[in-house]
Amino acid sequence: MMASVCLRVMPLLTTATEQAKEDVKRALTLLNQHLNTRTFLVGERVSLADITVVCSMLWLYKQVLEPSFRQPYPNVNRWFATCVNQPQFKAVLGEVKLCEKMAQFDAKKFADMQPKKEAPPKKEKSPKEAAKPQEKKEKKKEEKKPAPEEEMDDCDAVLAAEPKTKDPFAHLPKSTFVMDEFKRKYSNEDTLTVAIPHFWEHFDKEGFSIWYCQYKYPEELTQAFKSCNLITGMFQRLDRLRKNAFASVILFGTNNDSSISGIWIFRGQELAFPLSDDWQIDYESYDWRKLDPDSEECKTLVKEYFAWEGDFKHVGKAFNQGKVFK
Repeated sequence: MMASVCLRVMPLLTTATEQAKEDVKRALTLLNQHLNTRTFLVGERVSLADITVVCSMLWLYKQVLEPSFRQPYPNVNRWFATCVNQPQFKAVLGEVKLCEKMAQFDAKKFADMQPKKEAPPKKEKSPKEAAKPQEKKEKKKEEKKPAPEEEMDDCDAVLAAEPKTKDPFAHLPKSTFVMDEFKRKYSNEDTLTVAIPHFWEHFDKEGFSIWYCQYKYPEELTQAFKSCNLITGMFQRLDRLRKNAFASVILFGTNNDSSISGIWIFRGQELAFPLSDDWQIDYESYDWRKLDPDSEECKTLVKEYFAWEGDFKHVGKAFNQGKVFK
């Protein structure tokens, strides 16, 4: 609405304009909070969400959000600048120059843009004029011209310019283990009596592998909530891996005396993280050990980490809280 007034496609209504400013501020505040711990709206790469929201905000940043207006929202400004400077965005949008001074309503230009009054209807022809022989109609009808192709909007154009990503697991043969089916059991039914028995009954040890991980730097862990944010942040950056992985990661101990470890299930027999640049941010902060699915150690760890209960003798600290990647 603000952009419409500034671009002179709506008349100036002071009350409505002020209300629009407040609406924009509320939206920017929410977006700024969301981006406080994120590079992009979803995951660690540009997604459809970023493309859609950037294109929706383009004219706000070009015509409305002058420096003083946008200054309270540094996370949004950083995210917007990061997006519009990506090669795919530049190829469609060109250089995006941010607003220096909010555009003002121009009544004269608004009036010029309004549709002109219709001309008075033509007088009907007299009987003599109507009696004049009409020109011969052309024998052949004009060939219908093909309808011009509809131009893509900015959002569609950026999407089309984005390179297609290859499935990192495309080289692996099909597996009998259906990860989504197990995840539904884990989410909706009892872990010990239903989900874990289902897992071992259907697990394909040729198509999937089980790994134990432990955070390398427990001495750096301070407040429990910050340690949990460390786990959650890793999960968010691995969003595209969810279809082919499952994990239960646990924080043990208390503030300034804690550790992080977990069990991961991956498609294939190798660690999945090196398969994509997007997945390599966090995994090197952990020690990884592949488990033998037929061993008692593996079965015990799977049971304890999936159920969040047990002795956890290998840890030496009490269970604090857990996070699941599914």
